[in-house]
Amino acid sequence: MPEPAPDDPVRLFLSWLSDAVADGLRDPHAMVLSTVDEAGDPDARVLILKGVDGSGWQFAGHAFSPKGHQLAVRPRAALTFYWPEHGRQVRLRGPVTPGSAQDNATDFLGRSASARAESLLGRQSQYLADPGERDQALEKSLAMVEREPSLVDSAWTRYTLAPVEVEFWQAAKTRDHTRLRYERTDKGWERFQLWS
Repeated sequence: MPEPAPDDPVRLFLSWLSDAVADGLRDPHAMVLSTVDEAGDPDARVLILKGVDGSGWQFAGHAFSPKGHQLAVRPRAALTFYWPEHGRQVRLRGPVTPGSAQDNATDFLGRSASARAESLLGRQSQYLADPGERDQALEKSLAMVEREPSLVDSAWTRYTLAPVEVEFWQAAKTRDHTRLRYERTDKGWERFQLWS
């Protein structure tokens, strides 16, 4: 029911995420990022939530990856979180903006050395003819990261999705599920209960 829910969807989301973490749910920060390519075809992949605050939900990726290209052409996306053990789902959609150079660098340097080395190759999702070539390139890139630990990939981007809609779904054994949608207006957030 909308009345007892908080005015801001961030508070409700963080409460649900905290429940998932506290109960030891597997990969509680995993989410599906959905984008649209140049032809208008949908695309989706699982990523890790980097953060959430009043500005939106953050995730990161390489600007030269398919998702990076898609977000450059159509800077809008959807995120989906699903915690089956709790019977909970959260869906968001809205515009996506890239982070500042400082935010991007901080995120990049927070990654493991092997993840940074992989990113510096800039070859994500490209065709791979010879795994040996990849292994050799990755070995060289890792050596470079170890020599220059402050090296940053300028194409690494921390994105923020600022939702215009956030929908919470709570399952019920009776199948009388609860759906609550927050919609952003000029005056702030409005809440609506939906048919299940």
